[in-house]
Amino acid sequence: QVRLVESGGGFVQAGGSLKLSCAASGNIFRINDMGWYRQAPGKQRELVATITSGGTTNIADSVKGRFTISRDNVKNTVYLQMNSLKPEDTAVYYCIADVQARYKSYQNYWGQGTQVTVSS
Repeated sequence: QVRLVESGGGFVQAGGSLKLSCAASGNIFRINDMGWYRQAPGKQRELVATITSGGTTNIADSVKGRFTISRDNVKNTVYLQMNSLKPEDTAVYYCIADVQARYKSYQNYWGQGTQVTVSS
């Protein structure tokens, strides 16, 4: 009854930019933290960035200075602006949100993932 829908992935050359969006919908009472993970083939899933309901952000060292996370609490949407992309940024990017559905406790929900491919 709660789902996250991602968009904005695609193909880009090194040095280019992409902006990912993730909109939460369904039986939502509150959303606490939101964030982005990524997973490259044969590698572990890694945390990219998080943002609290109050706007406090945490950015992974590997993307610090290049990626920015933001959110729109009215639209229940989190964004990931990716600049100066590198081939090593190539991965499937997953949105995550800590959501309290009505009459329930907080629970993590995941998006379906969106592919980002950066060519050299």
